[in-house]
Amino acid sequence: MNRPVARVLPFLVAFAVCAPASAAGLQLWQQNAAGLGVAYAGSAASLENAGSLYFNPATMTRLPGVQVSFGGAMAWPAYDYTDAAGGGMVDGGASFGTGNGFASWQLAPAFALGFGVSQPFGLKSSYSQGWVGSAQAINSQMRTVDYNPAVAWRISDRVSVGAGVSYQTLDVDMSRSGLSYRGDSGAWGWNAGALFTLSDSMRVGASWRSSVKHDLDNGGATVRLPDTAAVSVWQQVSDRWEAMGDLSYTNWSSVRSLGMPGETVDFADSWRFAWGAAYRAADAWKLRFGVAYDRSPTRESSRRIARMPDADSVWLTLGAQWNAGRYGRIDAGYAYIMSRDAPIDSTGNGIRLNGSYDNSVHILGAQYSIGF
Repeated sequence: MNRPVARVLPFLVAFAVCAPASAAGLQLWQQNAAGLGVAYAGSAASLENAGSLYFNPATMTRLPGVQVSFGGAMAWPAYDYTDAAGGGMVDGGASFGTGNGFASWQLAPAFALGFGVSQPFGLKSSYSQGWVGSAQAINSQMRTVDYNPAVAWRISDRVSVGAGVSYQTLDVDMSRSGLSYRGDSGAWGWNAGALFTLSDSMRVGASWRSSVKHDLDNGGATVRLPDTAAVSVWQQVSDRWEAMGDLSYTNWSSVRSLGMPGETVDFADSWRFAWGAAYRAADAWKLRFGVAYDRSPTRESSRRIARMPDADSVWLTLGAQWNAGRYGRIDAGYAYIMSRDAPIDSTGNGIRLNGSYDNSVHILGAQYSIGF
């Protein structure tokens, strides 16, 4: 690998690992700010930068030379709980950040290698010590970091495939009144994908990321983070317009614990639908917008938990790219995520939590990408 890349790689890996990963929804989509502006529509068919290898390693065969990309995002969630019996509103939201770093290297016209550092899952919520549900949750934090080498092969001009292995670390820090727990784990998983170039103006991608089973130390529970799948389409509509769509699936029913000893969860599998578009306003500028509908794994009040009080949500997103030529590209994106009213009726540790959440999240992300 050439010397500029050798200097950049240690920085992008350190950036991704050190960012304070966690989110109040477990699955973290913000792995690439270029996709944030289109609500991650077309994720498995995108060729925007090296970050595409997270969503589909087969895309590396279409990225020329050496490509490096790193970035991050900040999120500001609000999880406003109102108890059915009154007593005022309590906010369990806590801001969090994520980081990522990726590199791809096209060794030959039909063969490419890549490496990514990402944070695919996380959780963070925080309540005051004396709130009405303190016997069920006070602080909740999960952090994953995923190290993912991958290879890709172009079978023909139309078809490419890719696969990788990942070593994933998990750190858990949770508490409720009278009990706290910290534990960590490391485990292996894998991912694979295919890219179909139907024409110069249309691509279809399909990808899969396996579940990862973590056996936490210090007497913790087993946490099986779910497998995910996606089918995506990208189309060049005109000289200036691109359109993309996405259908993804998450096997949430395989998750039975978030790591806190003695606590279990009852999640349902879910789908996510996304659509986005990009407009080339000038040679150096591209504008983006998107919308997505995200089904929650806790769609019933009896399944909803204070540690992760999410509900079905709608994403509204905007983004922009500035192309500075040989100096690289900068992508920025913004998402506003609004949820339906999220009632909760949960009994645990001797108390019943009966009320409703009003949830929303603001996300800002940025990504720098360059090719050699």
